[in-house]
Amino acid sequence: MINQRCPILEGAGINGALMMQRNEIEKQPSCEDELNTGLLTVAEAQARILEGVTPVAATEALPVRDALGRVLAEDIVSPIDVPSHTNSAMDGYAVRAADLPASGVREFPVPGTSWAGRPWLTPIEPGQAVQIMTGGMMPADADTVVMQEHAERDGNTVRIGSGHRRGQNVRAAGEDIATGQQVFSPGKRLTAADTGVLASLGLGGVRVFRRPRVAFFSTGDELRSVGQPLGPGEIYDSNRYTLYGMLRKLDVEIIDMGVVRDKRELIEQAFHDAVAGADAIITTGGVSVGEADFVKETLEKLGNMSFWKIAMKPGRPVTFGRIRDAVFFGLPGNPVSVMVTYFQFVRPALLKMAGETGALGAFTLRARTTSALRKRPGRYEFQRGVLEQSAPGEFTVRSAGAQGSGILRSMSEANCFILLDPDRTSVEIGEEVEVQPFQNLI
Repeated sequence: MINQRCPILEGAGINGALMMQRNEIEKQPSCEDELNTGLLTVAEAQARILEGVTPVAATEALPVRDALGRVLAEDIVSPIDVPSHTNSAMDGYAVRAADLPASGVREFPVPGTSWAGRPWLTPIEPGQAVQIMTGGMMPADADTVVMQEHAERDGNTVRIGSGHRRGQNVRAAGEDIATGQQVFSPGKRLTAADTGVLASLGLGGVRVFRRPRVAFFSTGDELRSVGQPLGPGEIYDSNRYTLYGMLRKLDVEIIDMGVVRDKRELIEQAFHDAVAGADAIITTGGVSVGEADFVKETLEKLGNMSFWKIAMKPGRPVTFGRIRDAVFFGLPGNPVSVMVTYFQFVRPALLKMAGETGALGAFTLRARTTSALRKRPGRYEFQRGVLEQSAPGEFTVRSAGAQGSGILRSMSEANCFILLDPDRTSVEIGEEVEVQPFQNLI
């Protein structure tokens, strides 16, 4: 074998030879790629996260009023009938249906009145009519109420005509809730109506799940807290404010740990502090491929992590895992990406951690666009939109403006996400799209 040497490369060394041989940059996958292979879908990421979280086990007893908005941790079985007695749904006259005329008019003597809280306790006699008020207990043997507008009172008698039916305007005991009936199950987040139902059962308190404790912090040398002066290249940290506001909507215990500088020891200490008191930890920024991002290596050292790239825009990089007993969510650093990934992944997980059952994701509806929309193929896009009702049962949606992941103002002006499938590239005015409202949720 003849060993031929290249005079051009001779003396250049290995590095020089490699530079001569390669005249292109080997590009890595990025968020600007038109098509991304091997990425998780949004649905896959949502499913994996929900599988990876469990409800907080601890519970506490609260007065019914204080339990508003909390998640119920016990079965509620009714100890009584609601209503507790058969009563009138109208002001009128309680009679026996058998005494009502089939035609014409009949006069009934009126021996007294059954008031709400002051019942007429004497059984009604054939041919009598007891005056009764709304909520008044039905006299024994009476089974029908004729509303006062359909009767003519003259002293101690009342004239009633035909056309009435047995049982009208009567609310039966236990009609709403019967004794022994299961009213609520664990996992229900209590609304104002629910607390009213609990009060109607005579219950002064209930057992609810403890609120999940959520710690969060931002990472980055460029970040400053509100009130601090900005130096060259520095920006104010908005992510902690949006996270705080969104977490407030969920009624969780919030631990704001501020801004952590890009120093390995500071980031590691922040995680130790967070895991000591939190059920969930959220960070923004620091999970990309930058040389100053120490979050990833700290997470790999302290916990069990999955670093995902998701086929979505905005919000491609997301980290999920566990550090000891705490669940961890690593969100991107761009403000809009933070809000999108929180709403799609973190919020449903925290609802489950709070003990809530049932549908955890936000509902969607169809709306017609009043502005043209554009996107690249390959990723599921969450474009910010303004949803409006154009007519009863009809909805329109328009773009909230520029869709860059750093344009937080678009989230402020929007009230929904316009959901665009990976294969879709454009939406013309008048076409229907799927919309996910988020007003009052984040």
